[in-house]
Amino acid sequence: MKRLMTGNEAIARGAWEYGICFASAYPGTPSTEILENIALYNKDIYSEWAPNEKVALESAIGASIAGVRSLSAMKHVGVNVAADPLFTFAYTGVNSGMVLISADDPGMHSSQNEQDNRNYAAFAKIAMFEPSDSQECKDMVGEALKISEDFDIPALIRITTRISHSKGIVVCEDERLEMPNKPYIKKMEKYVAVPAHSRKLRINLEDRQKRLAEYSETTSMNSIEWENRGIGVIASGIVYQYAREALGDGASYLKLGFTHPLPMKKIRDFASKVDKLWVIEEGDPYLENQIKAAGIICSGRDTFSGIGELSAGEIGLKIAGNSCEVLSSDTSKVVPRPPAFCAGCPHRGFFYQLGKMKNLMITGDIGCYALAFNKPFNAIDTVICMGASISTGHGAQKAFEIKGEDRRVVAVLGDSTFFHTGINSLLNIVYNNSKTITCILDNRITGMTGHQENPGSGYNLRGEPASAVNIEEVCRSLGVKNIQTINPNDLKKVKETLKWAMELDEPVVIITRWPCVLKKFSQEDKTEFGNIFSKYHVDIEACTACKACLKAGCPAISLSKDSKKVEIAQASCTGCGVCAQICPAEAIFREEI
Repeated sequence: MKRLMTGNEAIARGAWEYGICFASAYPGTPSTEILENIALYNKDIYSEWAPNEKVALESAIGASIAGVRSLSAMKHVGVNVAADPLFTFAYTGVNSGMVLISADDPGMHSSQNEQDNRNYAAFAKIAMFEPSDSQECKDMVGEALKISEDFDIPALIRITTRISHSKGIVVCEDERLEMPNKPYIKKMEKYVAVPAHSRKLRINLEDRQKRLAEYSETTSMNSIEWENRGIGVIASGIVYQYAREALGDGASYLKLGFTHPLPMKKIRDFASKVDKLWVIEEGDPYLENQIKAAGIICSGRDTFSGIGELSAGEIGLKIAGNSCEVLSSDTSKVVPRPPAFCAGCPHRGFFYQLGKMKNLMITGDIGCYALAFNKPFNAIDTVICMGASISTGHGAQKAFEIKGEDRRVVAVLGDSTFFHTGINSLLNIVYNNSKTITCILDNRITGMTGHQENPGSGYNLRGEPASAVNIEEVCRSLGVKNIQTINPNDLKKVKETLKWAMELDEPVVIITRWPCVLKKFSQEDKTEFGNIFSKYHVDIEACTACKACLKAGCPAISLSKDSKKVEIAQASCTGCGVCAQICPAEAIFREEI
């Protein structure tokens, strides 16, 4: 059976075909669709969203130790969060196979950095696979599970955005490989990582590295394609596809699919039989540095920068002088269109008011609301990583006090981000009596990654009703005494609440509670918020063309070329009403729908 699949869909298919029983993840582009597709196999695989990546990996570790094959998936920065258990699990080893998927993002299409997570495999001393197409994404799940069990070690499958989201033909099996569940046997010397045990486990880990290096030399995952021996190319993942497209039969290729440990004997043999050796890779010179350290002469980073994504055109031009034909365009005529809040976004009213306040530092976080750094709001000063807004804000607030500077700090993060790593940060605020103002923007869903459920939404990954965590109750349980929950579309209430918070010299939490306008409303949403949708219109006669409403930054509002006055696109308007509250001429009115 053949199917057209993205890399993420193929990994999910591999999870089903090769007997995985437990899967856990935190959503993050480009990895999100892996768990969403695994959830479709819910008769055979238990799957769940975890509050963060560390919890997801630890859960998969527990399932492995208990005796079932498991998988955890996350984007590249998520592995930073999960690194603590990963390194120790490399020491203890597995019971049933465990696979970690790291989806890297060269070019930073949806990320704050473009770190190269191949380094984690070498750092943690675990096995690593790099698929170059959707078929290999599926197949390598099976091979990674086998290697995990044969070598008693977790396996990392490293993919990138292009592999995650590009489609290819995948040959699928009709039947699932039903692996017998392994018995759980209490082994304190193996799974209790105290120093006395870990010293012995450390020696075992090095032995496994030697055996994995031998496997690397013989596995079909690392293969040579002999053609023109004037040029030899070593590449892995999507870069192999780029090189193949650019150079065709004008080069020979050592295609690496198992990339830690590297097959140095095979690399040395390949290098000796080509006139010039190129090591082509995105990100860090992970392959090149090891190859050069082995005394093998090659080119790579001296020609390719390592910043952003590569392309077939760039490879062809720089290696063979082949230029790719592309459509030309006059970029001077392209109107800049920076990303903006959707029409009706519940963050708009909050940031409209926050951005007007003076003498503030506003520490932001990872989510749609990070867009508030842009005009017309200018209401975000920092974005570091998940959950950092509160911690960064606390440190900044204490620094301003040390300097004797009268400046307040407002930390802003979303509901899913609060559950991810914000809770610990808020606990720090309370424990150290910080007067940082924490604003939790609860839009009732994990918005930025495509509307995944979270601990506060009332449903789990499988769509089953779940206990909905009450954010206000959590904050009170941490010791926060000053809390207000408000409708962010009510500009007057937002302004009053921010003013109230500024007057307090102790921990304050403001919760804005209003659903993302794009989400599918649950019955609970309909009961709590009612029909929030309507349309707003402009009274052309009353409009004075003062342009005040444009400061809301709503994509549904624009100036008419004919009348030079404001008009509202009815196809886009969802009825938040922020523009009507801003209009000094009261020229914007609501029509119920």
